Amino acid sequence: MAEDRVLLVGQGAREHAIAKALKKSEVDLFSFMKAKNPGIAKLSTKVKLAKLNDFEALGEFIKDVQPDFAVIGPENPLADGIVDFLLEKGVKSIGPTKSAARMESSKSFTRDLLTKYNIPGQPEYRIFAPDTVLIEISEYIAKVGKVAVKRDGLAGGKGVKLMGEHLQNVEEVLDFCQEVFAKGEAIVLEELLVGEEFSLQCFVSGEDISPSPIAQDHKRAYEGDTGPNTGGMGSYSAEDHLLPFISAEIVEEAKEIIQQTAKAIKQETGSDYIGILYGGFMLTANGLIILEYNARFGDPEAMNILPLLKTPLLDIFKAMIEKKLSKIKVEFAKKATVCKYLVPEGYPISPKKEEPIEVDVEKIIKEGADLFYSSVSEVEPGKIITTTSRAIAIIGIADKLAKAEEIAEKATSYVKGPLFHRKDVGTKELVQKRIDHLKELNVL
Repeated sequence: MAEDRVLLVGQGAREHAIAKALKKSEVDLFSFMKAKNPGIAKLSTKVKLAKLNDFEALGEFIKDVQPDFAVIGPENPLADGIVDFLLEKGVKSIGPTKSAARMESSKSFTRDLLTKYNIPGQPEYRIFAPDTVLIEISEYIAKVGKVAVKRDGLAGGKGVKLMGEHLQNVEEVLDFCQEVFAKGEAIVLEELLVGEEFSLQCFVSGEDISPSPIAQDHKRAYEGDTGPNTGGMGSYSAEDHLLPFISAEIVEEAKEIIQQTAKAIKQETGSDYIGILYGGFMLTANGLIILEYNARFGDPEAMNILPLLKTPLLDIFKAMIEKKLSKIKVEFAKKATVCKYLVPEGYPISPKKEEPIEVDVEKIIKEGADLFYSSVSEVEPGKIITTTSRAIAIIGIADKLAKAEEIAEKATSYVKGPLFHRKDVGTKELVQKRIDHLKELNVL
């Protein structure tokens, strides 16, 4: 039987994790990326380097490699309509069309969709168009109190500013709004929520969804949840597929919200959502709130769940495309995972770039950890340099969370170069801080 030919789009650690999971099956992998990720390149039959929105180059690559289907890793090409382009070329994809990808590329679309279809878990919010008179924003803040200020479009995980943290007063909120309005983009203001976040990533095929273990990401750059927001400095998941402060009942509630959302997307857009729908949730004193949706796997959260898959990822993807997802059982190992991201010194404000790094892969594996290359580039065989973004994700996997954290932390020492990471991701102290926070809010 001929091997499945899979086109993978993207060059980050998330895509490296997808590639590794796919290669557990008999797969010919063809990778389309903007920089040479050494991990993905090693697993690929053929690689094409081009900008991810260069559809002309993509079209030529498709003609050359004739894939059976495509898997789209990052959000930007989804927002640019890469799936629509591939469908025109006769290539089905794991990833939503441009219309459905608005679940991530437009926060106002998402909020309005959830309101229209009466989906629970909505915060108090209001959308402000670029021609808004600023006094309206001031009046809204006076009414609801502190707010989260969100750019409507994509911002690489850095488009949310919280009043009282990133923006100190109403004047600073108005200044930020004006900056965004000047770019022709809307602003979504939401009541400032207090609670603990978690991520639920689901495989989605039309109205069928299959959930994965929940994880918690860490956006802040420095230990103790301080510093500027980043694309994500690390994440962890627990062996029972819950979190020490998130119960099975809460996860069921989150699953139901995603289920209703998948149904609403089909009603609104007229077509099935085929891809990953990732809900960012917060448990608050007022219950479960949906903060945002992503139209793809999380990065880093993909690295928590994909290595735990017992069901072949290839089989899941094929079932999604064939609309038979409900007919297969998606299983995950009962293990805990901790992902720690090594990032360039100065990240995310003024990261050092084009710095050589050394990775002792053998020692990392021997430690019981795994690694995924992210925003690095292999400029010549064996020579890997940093870019301005996150460099390498190290994953510890074990029967218990404490051991997974210990493995991940030890393995970070086998990467040399001008990098740093958050040592507190997945630690007992950090998890206890989350538990104590929810106890203070009378949630636990």
